[in-house]
Amino acid sequence: MSEIFKLLAGIFVLILGFPMGMLLAKFTSDELKAGKFWFRIIIFAGFFGAIASLFLRNDIFLFAFLFISIITGMCLKFRR
Repeated sequence: MSEIFKLLAGIFVLILGFPMGMLLAKFTSDELKAGKFWFRIIIFAGFFGAIASLFLRNDIFLFAFLFISIITGMCLKFRR
């Protein structure tokens, strides 16, 4: 039962990453223009870390890397 709770809590936090990414994109538009290349590297590194965490079976790192990738991706997609 505790594994299911941990998994659901991790998914809930990942879902919160979408509105947080849009909020950050709204307030940090000038940084996004200058660092677009580095934001893309962060996204790829996050997905690579998530895939590695799947093989290592480490849920904490999996959700952390996915959260970083989601927030960074949303910042790039919804910059205003």
